[in-house]
Amino acid sequence: MRGNLLEEPVEAIVNAANGHLAHGGGVAGIISRAAGPELQAESDRLVAERGPFATGAAVVTGAGKLPFKGVIHAVGPRYGEGDEEAKLVEALTQAFARAREGGWLGVSFPAVSAGIFAVPLEICARAYLKAARTALGKGGLRNVRLCLRDQPVIDAVLKELKP
Repeated sequence: MRGNLLEEPVEAIVNAANGHLAHGGGVAGIISRAAGPELQAESDRLVAERGPFATGAAVVTGAGKLPFKGVIHAVGPRYGEGDEEAKLVEALTQAFARAREGGWLGVSFPAVSAGIFAVPLEICARAYLKAARTALGKGGLRNVRLCLRDQPVIDAVLKELKP
């Protein structure tokens, strides 16, 4: 769906994160600014305790001022790392696992790795759909939403949905 991730009718949203959970730009920056300083402070504490998170990991923080029960930070790959599609599927699969662990039935995710991390859109589209279908097939989640705002990403996903 095309929309604003911060207005999604779900219990948790996924953030397109880096391993240091430094939420300065892109989707992460938008989420962090809307959530308030407590989201970045909690992220900083997690990294101080556990070290940077590897590509493919996902971790939960509170949502600060946002109306969600939590924000799930999925560490997607950067273009050029190699095996970007599998790494992106893993990051989103882990994000959906965190949602199930939280007992949340609905989760919405943005275009992870498609922006600042520059993974080609066709790779992202395949990964998004594979991870979402797998998550729904595992049960627990009833509402998995892909919330996009940029037409090129939407077009790539629509193309991937065609039989």
